[in-house]
Amino acid sequence: MTRRVKPTNPEGAHSAPDPWDPIVRISHWLIAAAVIANGLFTKSGGTVHIWIGWGVLALLALRLAWGLVGPAEARFSAFPPDPRAAVSHLFELVRGKPCEYPSHNPAGAIMVYALWGCLATVTATGLVMTGARSPIAIAEEKAAVAAGDWTALLKAEDTGEDEENILREAAEEIHEGAANLMLVLALIHVAGIAVESRALRRNLVRPMVMGPNRDE
Repeated sequence: MTRRVKPTNPEGAHSAPDPWDPIVRISHWLIAAAVIANGLFTKSGGTVHIWIGWGVLALLALRLAWGLVGPAEARFSAFPPDPRAAVSHLFELVRGKPCEYPSHNPAGAIMVYALWGCLATVTATGLVMTGARSPIAIAEEKAAVAAGDWTALLKAEDTGEDEENILREAAEEIHEGAANLMLVLALIHVAGIAVESRALRRNLVRPMVMGPNRDE
């Protein structure tokens, strides 16, 4: 069960958890930038889009590994998914009396796991859609086609080609749906941070940008 620190003191500021280490902060912001870039700006299926996707896969793998070996606040054991505790925390938030937590609060933890699930789904389906080929191989193929070498697109005939196309079409549908869901969850995440910051009377974004304040 997630450990509480103490309830917010409405009379003024108090010493509060400030837990985020460099790996958590850097991976968080790089993944956020990648999601915004691929969701809103890059061309779907383009070389840049695919490069960013591979980068997200590496960052996600790093963060998940850090959840096993990193500092206490970054480990999965510090914020297990607990729907009952999440609902209780939301009620406390509505009443204006949320508790502090040394890591993610229970509602935030549910959101974190949901976002990670979406990221894993998007990257996995992206690999299926591209045949797990590297961005370099895809770029070389596109360059060959642009130069008039259409043999780069020829595929060896086999009995499983129809099944492969069906799999890729299904992966594309799931990829798009998971990507859209992730953007919606990200907006809810930002809104939740704003509400929580106001209720706790402290800036929850600052520790994710600046890291622990050693002067507190």
